[in-house]
Amino acid sequence: MKVMVLGVRGMLNLQGGIETHAEQLYEHMVRLGWEVEVLARSPYLPRHRRAHGLIRLHRIWSPLTTGLEPVVHSLLGVLYAGIVRPDLLHIHAIGPALVTPIARLLGLRVIVTHHGPDYQRDKWGPFARWLLRRGENLGMRYAHARIVISRGILEHVRARYGRDCDLIPNGVAAGDVQQETTELERHGLVARRYFLQVSRIVPEKRQLDLIQAFAAAAPRGWKLVLVGDARSGSEYARRASAAAAVAGNVVLAGFKKGTALKQLYSHAGAFVLPSSHEGLPIAILEALSFGLPVLASDIAPNRELNLPESCYFPTGDRRALTAKLAALSHTADDPLAREERKRWVTSRYDWRRVAEQTHAVYRRIVGPKVSLVERPL
Repeated sequence: MKVMVLGVRGMLNLQGGIETHAEQLYEHMVRLGWEVEVLARSPYLPRHRRAHGLIRLHRIWSPLTTGLEPVVHSLLGVLYAGIVRPDLLHIHAIGPALVTPIARLLGLRVIVTHHGPDYQRDKWGPFARWLLRRGENLGMRYAHARIVISRGILEHVRARYGRDCDLIPNGVAAGDVQQETTELERHGLVARRYFLQVSRIVPEKRQLDLIQAFAAAAPRGWKLVLVGDARSGSEYARRASAAAAVAGNVVLAGFKKGTALKQLYSHAGAFVLPSSHEGLPIAILEALSFGLPVLASDIAPNRELNLPESCYFPTGDRRALTAKLAALSHTADDPLAREERKRWVTSRYDWRRVAEQTHAVYRRIVGPKVSLVERPL
């Protein structure tokens, strides 16, 4: 049985929650017997790449223009799906979900995963916000099944659209703790003496809040490491880079993947996410899988993780964040607490369980002819 995936940029060295979700989920879906083809956007996939492991990749043209890129790609993608005729079309995110009625008219079985109300992101203008709201509306109304990644999104869809959904949260792999420190040496870092944030450099991740709070706390011997591409050319990225230069002891590490990122997680003193918008934050789950203490803004998706109250601070309250950073910098590292965090997160957020729950939704829509039989990769 074949599932076609629409709504992700690609699966090769890309930073983003939806891309991470898709990469992890569909690796497991292949093991469960599905043939998976991901429709990638042309700016993010080299022409010669046709697969990522056993996941097939199909490159479809899209303009590298904010706003137009997902719309054009989704329109072309759904037409391609109408020709190829997969058993299922799985659309990720509410922007691409604009094409759900077209997919239904083409006779396709459609599932939409709602990763969060993207129209709340600071970067979008009025027209883009309207398109995203229309995408949410059409996706939730016309999909054969709806998957949401958090209880907050579930309650929103029920209240606004009167539709029920399958709640399947994000997962996390067990943290692959690294002993090597080459990445730390590259950036002049000392193990357990730096705060870490891993995210795109965009307004809703609120790097400026973190930089200013870190500068005010001035923890002796500590640094702040921001992992994410600060060379995007956006006004916010330029402001973050300038603020980092003024603050001092702030490392803009750039985009990291694989072993380099694992080293930074493995040796960090704590993880901080001051964001104003999330779906269900994979970055926090990853940090916990490496045993890191976490500080997070008190938005509903972060609260849904049910971390201890001491882990949260009011969103946008730089003074409160300053106090939390200062206190954490004076807290002795606790290896037993780190191990407990690893056990806690991997027992609750497991990609294999996510795949099995997703398989059950697929089977309900396609029919009972799909069995759950794992196979090795």
